[in-house]
Amino acid sequence: MKPERAGALWVLAAACLWGLLGIFGKALQAQGLSPLEVAFWRALLGGACFALSAGLRRSRLPRGRDLLLTGLFGLSGVSIFYGSYQLAVRTGGASLASVLLYTAPAFVALSGYLIWKERLKARSVAAITLTLGGVALIALGGGQGVRVSATSLSWGIVAGLTYSLYYLYGRAFFRRYDPQALYALALPVGALGLLPLVEFSPKTSLAWSELGAVALLCTFAAYTAYGLGLRLLNATRASVIASLEPVVASLLAALIFGERLGALALLGAAVVVGAALLLSTG
Repeated sequence: MKPERAGALWVLAAACLWGLLGIFGKALQAQGLSPLEVAFWRALLGGACFALSAGLRRSRLPRGRDLLLTGLFGLSGVSIFYGSYQLAVRTGGASLASVLLYTAPAFVALSGYLIWKERLKARSVAAITLTLGGVALIALGGGQGVRVSATSLSWGIVAGLTYSLYYLYGRAFFRRYDPQALYALALPVGALGLLPLVEFSPKTSLAWSELGAVALLCTFAAYTAYGLGLRLLNATRASVIASLEPVVASLLAALIFGERLGALALLGAAVVVGAALLLSTG
């Protein structure tokens, strides 16, 4: 198999696995788990997977200032991101949460301008404007089984904002350290950040198996597959393939939970994802 084709398949696998996250999250919440408990177990169990992998690979761990920044990333990019995403699933639905996650590239472009003083190109300004317009269309469109409200939109946008930190943190650290070693540190820190906010509930064997799937499939396997794909594929093609994530999530949410975005909201979702692709291919 050609390297480019293999890389595309790895990224496609990652997109499908990430698309399952909201589905598992909604199923777990229907069994009585709170959104923050789902986020806590994702961080803790996912971190354990990465720690085992990093240990087997004998990966070098960050120290000093890099260790501190990794801890801060764990609190923002794991505690807040994982928690807000599950809260978006609870308040709005799996499909809505997945679509709003793709506001992240717009936040990356704005951060580059504010932090690194990078010039905002016309393409970036257009994409940011499209993102805002897409979110507005989603707010007006609604849908069946989808709850579009100020609360659900806010949690979804917070998830997009904190997800953008992966790009910013990765820009500084992923070439200097094994990403799996960084996740092995950041995810447990994120779990600790969530711990004071979690009210634990009794769990059935089904719930434990679904939590295991969230950690192993939607977190460890998805991040690993995407990393393998990036080694064989350029970042532009990878981002285009990864944009199938909200499509997978929306199709599964429609089949399993009866979620269906309205026509106007579907247009808004297409605009948001299109804006993300516009930034990614710039």
